[in-house]
Amino acid sequence: MGHGRFALAVTTSEPPISRVPVIRTLLAGVVDYAGLFPPASHPMSAAVREYREIREGVEAWALGRFVVPAARLHEFRDAGGGAWRLAAIAGNELAKDLDGITKFNDAGAPTVVDTVEFRVITPEALREAIALVPGSFHRFAEWPLGADPAPFVAAVAGSGVSAKFRTGGIVEDAFPEANMLLGHLAGVIAAGVPFKCTAGLHHPVRGRYRLTYDGGSAQGMMYGYLNVMLAASALQQGLGLDTARAILLEEDPGAFRIADTTIRWGEVTFAESDVKALRSAGFQSFGSCSFREPLDELRALRPW
Repeated sequence: MGHGRFALAVTTSEPPISRVPVIRTLLAGVVDYAGLFPPASHPMSAAVREYREIREGVEAWALGRFVVPAARLHEFRDAGGGAWRLAAIAGNELAKDLDGITKFNDAGAPTVVDTVEFRVITPEALREAIALVPGSFHRFAEWPLGADPAPFVAAVAGSGVSAKFRTGGIVEDAFPEANMLLGHLAGVIAAGVPFKCTAGLHHPVRGRYRLTYDGGSAQGMMYGYLNVMLAASALQQGLGLDTARAILLEEDPGAFRIADTTIRWGEVTFAESDVKALRSAGFQSFGSCSFREPLDELRALRPW
């Protein structure tokens, strides 16, 4: 969905993005491939084929898990695969989906579901889900960003469960307001809870983009993954909500400057050690129905 309109300033010579150490650290394994989901909505066979091709390509270092609804695991098995890690998205019947996930793993295929993502509406439902989903899985809980973050954060703190934040969708109303998103990010970061994001992060820098791949699609203001990740790093470093908000809302690609081991936004410098801390204890990944678009657009910001 990108338009290649950016010209990110790079303070080194221009090697491939995979050879820029700080970018490699920032984006290693970050894109959970969600090609089954809108706006791509690929058939299972096509999504499996694309994931395999990415795994065999030169940018496989940035690839995370294959994301699949738990109710479609039987389709995935029929489509084939390799020794892959899957993130299974549970639906409204969590216990039933967990049973299906367990049977899929017990079948002895080389592919295994090691991550379970589930959605809840209330803190009480969150606590029930945490008790239900075994700790042998990586667990991600999505809750409404319009709610008070405090009781949800309290429920996951110390539980081993990570948070999941919906950062967009195929309609403009699906994109959360900045202060709302920052409030939840600040809550989990203060509590030491890792998190991932999903939807709407196809582009490196915030701006107006087409909301779907339809040529006649409406446009909407979308967050950039650089904005979200660096805003989270600012919160992690204690730089405050005002700084994090300004980074989250930044629409000028030239405000971000990348060198071998640093990323700068204005007068704020993120060292590679800051990026490592973000990825290890904070931002785990983001789900995207396109793997190539986020990297292609980063590359197109300026030739590397």
